[in-house]
Amino acid sequence: MTVKKVPDVGEKVRNFSLKDQNENIFELDTCKGQNVLLSFHPLAWTPVCAMQMQSLEKHKEIFKKLNTVAVGISVDSVPSKRAWAKALNISETRLLADFWPHGKIAKDLGILREEGFSQRANIIVDKNGRLVFKKIYPIVELPDINEIIQQLEKL
Repeated sequence: MTVKKVPDVGEKVRNFSLKDQNENIFELDTCKGQNVLLSFHPLAWTPVCAMQMQSLEKHKEIFKKLNTVAVGISVDSVPSKRAWAKALNISETRLLADFWPHGKIAKDLGILREEGFSQRANIIVDKNGRLVFKKIYPIVELPDINEIIQQLEKL
């Protein structure tokens, strides 16, 4: 498998589109003028991933104030994402399914693991479509949401 590297800070992130848990299409380019937090989690239905997505939902008002769209992304299917969002009481945060082609967006960003799921990673794309922050976390570590908020406050 050819591993691509995560784009460098300052590079443009290529447009992509994925379905969310409600089968609505999310397209990166439609977020121009807003910052976008791409919060990759390995798999739905796992404890750390659940806490990571619940943290996005809990901080949704802060993201709005910071002109940021925060989305969760994993290789799980739309029906799985829908059931998981319901189980976690996530109603506003979009959970995107990088299901088919399997893990394509994670692969394009260089964070698809050989096991077939993404790294745990946060990638911030600014309002001009450029990567301004990237961090890959140990698979068992919950990302620090305050670190992400601080990065967004700098934009």
